Amino acid sequence: MSACGIDSRLFSICKGVIHMRIDAFNQVSQLYRTNGTKKAGKTNTTAATDKVEISQIGKDFQVAKQAVSQASDIREDRVNAIREQMNNGTYNVSMEDLADKLLGNYYGRAI
Repeated sequence: MSACGIDSRLFSICKGVIHMRIDAFNQVSQLYRTNGTKKAGKTNTTAATDKVEISQIGKDFQVAKQAVSQASDIREDRVNAIREQMNNGTYNVSMEDLADKLLGNYYGRAI
């Protein structure tokens, strides 16, 4: 340790002034010069291809999904039967069933 205070390999502090050792500076700058950027050589790469294979269950699901999407949301046979009962005056609705359906839809669950 020097008479001035903190002493290290790179610098020393004497009377509040930081003194950097010249030889240490030269070593550091030399390090940066030798470790500069280097160009990478060309590498030979082969193009990899991705391959996707759909399982039989996935294929069956696609067929079923397509069939459902093409089907009508309205059951014409059921609608026609109810329409005929209404025209004949024979269509009866249970008030309990109606109330259960309304409350179930309101609360988001079946009662």
